[in-house]
Amino acid sequence: MPTYIYAITAADHPLRLDGLPGVGAPASDLRTLKTRELSAVVSDTPPDLRAKRRDLVAHQSVLERLMADGAALPMRFGLVGPDDEQVLAALEQGKDSYTARLFELDGRLEYNLKVSGDEENMLREILAESPEVRRLNEYTRQNPAAQDQKMALGELISNEIGARQDAVGNSVSAALASVAERVSEGDPTKTHFLNVSYLVRRDEASAFSQAVHEEAERRGDSYEFALNGPLPPYSFV
Repeated sequence: MPTYIYAITAADHPLRLDGLPGVGAPASDLRTLKTRELSAVVSDTPPDLRAKRRDLVAHQSVLERLMADGAALPMRFGLVGPDDEQVLAALEQGKDSYTARLFELDGRLEYNLKVSGDEENMLREILAESPEVRRLNEYTRQNPAAQDQKMALGELISNEIGARQDAVGNSVSAALASVAERVSEGDPTKTHFLNVSYLVRRDEASAFSQAVHEEAERRGDSYEFALNGPLPPYSFV
């Protein structure tokens, strides 16, 4: 039977799993597979596994319980091995890499920061600061049929917004990197030009959150900061 994998821990990691359901309906029973150095928290894989809220919550709850007692390598929802024997073989084969990752993540948490910009505010700034944008904007207002100039204005504004977002994103990412141990850049979303994750020591989490707040205050109303965490350190596994 396929084996659903929640996380990998050190072999001596506390495994307080009593009362926690696994994925599936009815919920599968959690169990552990152990080598000398490592443990994998697993369960049977339900035949109709989907990313339903119930199963996502079950997966996340297992990770949170494990992380409360020390370092754990979180597996993303839906990771399945062929069977218990092959999961054990993978633990043994990758023991050096897994052990090194557990050491790196011990006492650390992930925070994800997304930043979006208010394009209306940026447009006002661009109009105030760019003579060429002001010239083209005024010309196209007086000449509605000037399609070439309208296209040139749109392209110029788009480039200006992109350049400002890149500059702000690089500045914010670099400033916060100084209060984190590692940084993982994610792809921008449809609404956020900056999407970055930080690995932060547990005892420095408050200082990191304060640094994000101060950076948001410094940027003003033109930018919105969305900080999510602490999270299982998916971006650093």
